Amino acid sequence: MISFEPVAAPEALLARRNPVAKLAAALVFSFILIATLDPVAPAIAIAAELALLPLFGVRFRVLARRAWPLLVGAVGVVVTLVLFAAERSGRVLVEAGPVVVTSGVLLTALGLVLRMFAVALPGVIVFATTDPTDLADALIQNAKAPARFAIGALAAFRLVPLLGQEWQMISMARRARGVEAGRNPLAKLRLFVSTAFALLVGAIRRGTRLAVAMDARGFDAGVPRTVARRQRFVAADGLLIAGAAVLAGAALTVSVLLGTFRPLIG
Repeated sequence: MISFEPVAAPEALLARRNPVAKLAAALVFSFILIATLDPVAPAIAIAAELALLPLFGVRFRVLARRAWPLLVGAVGVVVTLVLFAAERSGRVLVEAGPVVVTSGVLLTALGLVLRMFAVALPGVIVFATTDPTDLADALIQNAKAPARFAIGALAAFRLVPLLGQEWQMISMARRARGVEAGRNPLAKLRLFVSTAFALLVGAIRRGTRLAVAMDARGFDAGVPRTVARRQRFVAADGLLIAGAAVLAGAALTVSVLLGTFRPLIG
């Protein structure tokens, strides 16, 4: 079951912060870390994120359950670099025909994997500690986002759990008609692609109906809309954003001082 509902303790210190402040802090933290390719800065950033996790009221087991797709992405990054990296500097560790694994390739793969985790974990933490309705209200009140965009994003979050249910329904319907792949990997891939396409078509149809319904209710009329939940942006929210920038800057500074800094450009 796919879900974006908050799973954090609501009384946690940082979980109570304004949703826009948490989102801005995650974006600032991630944007600064994108500037480097070395593994030191993202490793420090990940350590800081995990150290601050109790302040967000999120358990490590819950975070691991929500971030497991990152592990799949990390495996994909390592395999892709090992097989197709253009630059293979450093000492040769493994050589098996066309596959040559060097220390330079592994260092680059480690840097990319750690950076992927360091950039993605703040977003996972934000959505694990934020109610989608509160986020939409805060975007309208504090970020001055258009109501059509904010409410549309809220509707998308609410509809995401339906994707898992529809996937199961499509699979069960095909199984009832005798359409199964058995142990054939090519048949499984073909069924996976066709099921994903059917799911995509259904999502587009649902999104079209939602857009028409929102237009019919005047979400694009330019008239200010009222909100039910008041979201206040206080000094502590500004300190959260500043703290995220300081932590990311400190990680980059340590990387520069250790001589491992590798700029993304240049």
